Amino acid sequence: MFTRMSDINRMFGAMDLLRNRMDRIFSDYDRSRISGPGYRLASNSPRTNLMENGDSFEVQAEVPGIAREDLDIKIQGNYLEISGNRSVDTPDGYKVHRNERGGSTFSRCFTLPDELDADKADARLENGILYLTLPKSDTAKPRQITIN
Repeated sequence: MFTRMSDINRMFGAMDLLRNRMDRIFSDYDRSRISGPGYRLASNSPRTNLMENGDSFEVQAEVPGIAREDLDIKIQGNYLEISGNRSVDTPDGYKVHRNERGGSTFSRCFTLPDELDADKADARLENGILYLTLPKSDTAKPRQITIN
């Protein structure tokens, strides 16, 4: 049977329309995937910068309103996990009229390109920003070999 070219074009047009609609349905399914010019994160995940400085990695994570005691940092090999808990307690005798800053928990995990020396890691919290200095392990650092 002979099929006209316009019928085939119409079929591919319908397939493109279906694909576009499916993309729109599932666009918010995984908020941490790359989309457009940057990463899209869940609202309670801290925005994080990760940089490398020769012998170490530098991490800056926005964690406003979270105390030192409520942050947890774990390092294993080249795996870094930053987690925390923000709690909002109502003082005794107060009645809540609006609660927009609710409590939340978060966990961010990173796999770094090199092994880390967890014993030499340094963390500090200043003005709602967590600063981490993560030195590379000695096995990850390049070595100069002299020729005899």
